[in-house]
Amino acid sequence: MSQGPRDQTARSRTGLLLAAAAWALVTVLHGVLNLGWLSSEPKPRADALKVGFLPVTCHLTCPVTHFINEDLGGERWFEPLRFTGFPEIKEAFLSGDLPATFILAPMAIALREQGVPIKIVYLGHRDGTALVVRKDSEIFRTEQLKGKTIAVPGRFANQRLVLHRELKAKGLSLDDVKVVELSPPDMPAALYARAVDAITSGEPFMGQTELDGYGRVLWQAKDVWPGFISCVLAVNEREIARRRDVIQRLVDGIARSGLWLDADPKNRVAAAERAGPRYYHQDPRLLRYVLSQPPDRVTYSSLTPARADFEEIERLGLETGMLRGTAHFNDYVDTSFTPAADALKPWALEAKP
Repeated sequence: MSQGPRDQTARSRTGLLLAAAAWALVTVLHGVLNLGWLSSEPKPRADALKVGFLPVTCHLTCPVTHFINEDLGGERWFEPLRFTGFPEIKEAFLSGDLPATFILAPMAIALREQGVPIKIVYLGHRDGTALVVRKDSEIFRTEQLKGKTIAVPGRFANQRLVLHRELKAKGLSLDDVKVVELSPPDMPAALYARAVDAITSGEPFMGQTELDGYGRVLWQAKDVWPGFISCVLAVNEREIARRRDVIQRLVDGIARSGLWLDADPKNRVAAAERAGPRYYHQDPRLLRYVLSQPPDRVTYSSLTPARADFEEIERLGLETGMLRGTAHFNDYVDTSFTPAADALKPWALEAKP
């Protein structure tokens, strides 16, 4: 039996209602999951400075500055934005959506070589990188890496430079190994599956292999390149000209957070407990491990950008073809924010036991 006009109209109305209900559901889910509609956390100011970071220990001072500012009753003057990788951070910075970010030092230099208005204003950390092999591997010395497959985070990762530097010190070169690029979160699984012979990246991914029982540290960056720098805090020059006071406040906060982290082991435990679930979406146990085993595995003091450090990065970058050598320290570093930061003391926040 054919349907009459009333039945067709009713079905049309039902379809429209279902479509409207589905759209409303999608909107609500987006608001809850992505926009924090049900979150009890205070909202940042409309003009809050957006600062990009990754869930790695090299960027830990970013979430630490954020939660300490909250604990001390400060207003939400900056907003930390979690990214999944440096390519996404780079694109957000280039688009102008991200005025400040933690980023790989060689990547910042390379962007400046390309004419991007980027300035390094402070460091994110020192050390905090390891080269790891399987626990049952027969590799016990750098020389035994010859002919092996080693994973690094990417073309502009300082891990490629520290590998080059250490191989060169042992009479080898990058041509003597097979270097592959792999996202750091994927490295532990690749090592476990024996898809690669060694992995190197920032923490906590190297520590994860130790905690899971199959990884062994061949060397720490702190032992082969003391004071090693991987990531820096970089800002768009236009933002410096527009809101210099806010950038100074950010640098000061990062400086005080670094001193706070290095002042007492209890502070590191507190940072792991706070940053792990909320900012990193990681088990605090992993952050606790890499922030304490050993205690100087990664450090957060002495974060002033030094010319000698970056000139070495430039030299190694040229040797590896990572950099063109057309940008130098004064081109990509703004040291004017560090005199005030260097005079600061750690945050006056006692960590709970």
